[in-house]
Amino acid sequence: MIRDQEMMNAFLDTVSSFVRDTLVPNEDLVAETDAIPESIVAQMKDMGLFGLTVPEAYGGLELTMEEESLVMFELGKTSPAFRSLIGTTVGIGSQGILMDGTEEQKQAWLPRLASGEVIASFALTEPGSGSDAASIRTAAVRDGDEYVINGTKRFITNAPHAGVFTLMARTNPDDKGAGGISAFIVDARTPGISFGKNDRKMGQRGAHTCDVIFEDCRVPAANIIGLQEGRGFKTAMKVLDKGRIHIGAICVGVAERMLNDALNYAIERQQFGQRIADFQLVQAMLADSKAELYAARSMVLDAARRRDLGEDIVTEAACCKMYASEMCGRVADRAVQIFGGAGYMTEYGIERFYRDVRLFRIYEGTTQIQQIIIARNMVRAATA
Repeated sequence: MIRDQEMMNAFLDTVSSFVRDTLVPNEDLVAETDAIPESIVAQMKDMGLFGLTVPEAYGGLELTMEEESLVMFELGKTSPAFRSLIGTTVGIGSQGILMDGTEEQKQAWLPRLASGEVIASFALTEPGSGSDAASIRTAAVRDGDEYVINGTKRFITNAPHAGVFTLMARTNPDDKGAGGISAFIVDARTPGISFGKNDRKMGQRGAHTCDVIFEDCRVPAANIIGLQEGRGFKTAMKVLDKGRIHIGAICVGVAERMLNDALNYAIERQQFGQRIADFQLVQAMLADSKAELYAARSMVLDAARRRDLGEDIVTEAACCKMYASEMCGRVADRAVQIFGGAGYMTEYGIERFYRDVRLFRIYEGTTQIQQIIIARNMVRAATA
């Protein structure tokens, strides 16, 4: 749903210019230094990028899912690290508070998130629980008006910079499944929180992840999202459903960038006395990439519009995440192939994208988890 087409077009033009004139020229710098310049972070704040999904009442832009997807199409046309910086605040880090939090909780955090004053992180994954999110072991034990939290979270995006965590912890040790999990809002400055070293990753330099360790960390009972125990897993799944459309949109944007770079190279590169873009086998790779990209874009927009209409989009969101991330990987592989030997060299940048986009098929639910979700929902619908 696009509320005001003229205003949306103007905002998309602004984001596109920012990507083209500021982010793309700094891609190599971010890759070399593993850091996004503070001047760029400040520009992101000024543009309202940290508050894309926060309601206007709390200082955000309150974009619909379709509008958010269109912005991600544009923001995806550069290194994924730039999107990652705002991604957890726009998405999984804040949406639990927005969807299930009390009014007091929203007032306390959403304005600070929207302005970029505070970065939010989503603390779900653990050393022993990734895809099996319901098996988390981080424990939250009630002690008067507080919970004492102990456990370790792993691969937490933006954790080194976070001001607040949406934390999933087990409040009912007798319930070993999803029903024993609660969601907490945890101020990152709370005593008892420490951080591991920044993870050394295959790609996405400039986007930082690390372990977050909770040792006798005391959190007020008033910080349980929605003030209800046992709803944490449901909150996490709702957050991830929305996040999967968001990731699908980013995959579309990055794939479009890679395909455009490959096309331009194919037009410029000469072999056997002609452009390699005139070779039919190169054309086949370009055509396959274009068709798959078009399919993924259409899928994301359809799911986004359905969500804006209030439909149940669990299956559609899983389809978006699965197809768009796999598509992005195939486009990356073809792009390197079109570049040939140059594609293996760092100076052309395409090998960096090849490494960066591999993560899309893993986080916020692996391809295999999406397949399970889709198939189970199909069977459930057919046998209801």
